[in-house]
Amino acid sequence: MDARLNWTGTWALLKEKRSVLSAHYDWEKLVRRMELLLRLKSFPVAFKMLESKADLEEIPFIRRPKEPVTLCQLITRVRNFDWTVGAEARDFVGPVCPSIIGLSDTPELVKDGTFRSIVWVRTKADGKKYEESIPRLPLGTYEAVAMAPLVYNPFDPDIVLIYANPAQMILLINALQFEDYEVMQFSCVGESSCSDAIARCYLTGKPSLAIPCYGERRYGHAQDEDLVMALPPDLMAKALRGLETLYKRGIRYPISYAGAERDLTTSYPVAYGALDQLTAIRGQDNRLLVGVTGGIASGKTTVANMLREMGAAVIDFDVISRQVVEPDKPAWKQIVEYFGRQVLQEDGNLDRKTLSEIVFNDLEKRKKLESFIHPQIHVQFISQLNDITARDPDAIVLVVVPLLIELNLQYLFHELLVVHVPQEILAERLALRDGISKQEAENILSSQLPIDEKVGYADFVISNEGTLEDTARAVSTLWEDLKKRQQEKTRR
Repeated sequence: MDARLNWTGTWALLKEKRSVLSAHYDWEKLVRRMELLLRLKSFPVAFKMLESKADLEEIPFIRRPKEPVTLCQLITRVRNFDWTVGAEARDFVGPVCPSIIGLSDTPELVKDGTFRSIVWVRTKADGKKYEESIPRLPLGTYEAVAMAPLVYNPFDPDIVLIYANPAQMILLINALQFEDYEVMQFSCVGESSCSDAIARCYLTGKPSLAIPCYGERRYGHAQDEDLVMALPPDLMAKALRGLETLYKRGIRYPISYAGAERDLTTSYPVAYGALDQLTAIRGQDNRLLVGVTGGIASGKTTVANMLREMGAAVIDFDVISRQVVEPDKPAWKQIVEYFGRQVLQEDGNLDRKTLSEIVFNDLEKRKKLESFIHPQIHVQFISQLNDITARDPDAIVLVVVPLLIELNLQYLFHELLVVHVPQEILAERLALRDGISKQEAENILSSQLPIDEKVGYADFVISNEGTLEDTARAVSTLWEDLKKRQQEKTRR
């Protein structure tokens, strides 16, 4: 009884979330992007239980089986044949499949362990234990099941099934863990793996990974390398955000090989293999390194200049980024060689507007551009930082980086300051500053992490939506806090 009550509470919460999802999610856009990032071979499956079998007739393009089927056959028809399918209890081969999703009860020969003992376990007692371990949806709640490729926005799904190989699946797990990390625990009942994926996801409201069983491989044609994960639909957007962020950090599928017999130093991310570089940047002296970021037109430079007047040193990545692409400098030469002279103005300087239009919707070209510019920015950053700290080992150094969080540079700094302006005001300011429409400004802002998410990374936040006087007062308080932090650091 308790298990049923727990399931009812979990399911009520999920249904409430789905009502919100249906109004906000463009499944086609989300799925297409996920397919591209993971290189999926088959369609993610929208899976829905129906309280009335009459509801099947309301689903466009639905195909009903003409012969008895297994649940895994239906899933395959969706993910590989591009079909929309539906079934009720009488459409299945025997009671096992429909019992998993609560469409029918199991006969006594199944409940007492006889069925499993014929093939899968040694004794009837083991078979009974087996049956009792299989998660199932409660009997009597539903009369039918429907499935379709999620990409077509077919209906409001209860869960989503994704089939992928182990390398793709670990990246999906990493993506889900990126925000609000938690350990993922999966189970394996053995045969009837659909219960581990589908039923367990329904019952817990959490992602559930399963190894397709013998039956799904024989009858549902799951391949040797296939794994399956069932996801509550509200986690699909979270998964995509994680995949996008990991992609920008170099974690991608296919996973490239670094080599089993080579020195891996150059292949390791900073967190693993370049701690000496991080130590050099943070220094062994009393410097306090503060990363400063925010949205476009949020006033990062204004805040930094106020702090400069109070005694801080400032390094501005925007300024450096313009310097490193001046004509005939290394980054300039690489950009022209790759993109052609179409990205140059008549005087030889970069045509930033043309270059931005080229890379704005092309992630690969954007990464290529960054690979030319960022190393040169880093060289200049280190040079300026060394000059400042050579003169003053106790310096409070502000490093203004517009895309600090998007580029995963927060680890470089002792503290992180976010200059906050609400997204709506940012769009208005950007449109006014650059002489563009508000829609164009919103499109530009959409390429960055939303400002409210950036705040979640911050040690300090300055609100810059009021008057300059308001900002100056807040900056004055911040300066005192930064000096205290430096003193605490010195004592340590």
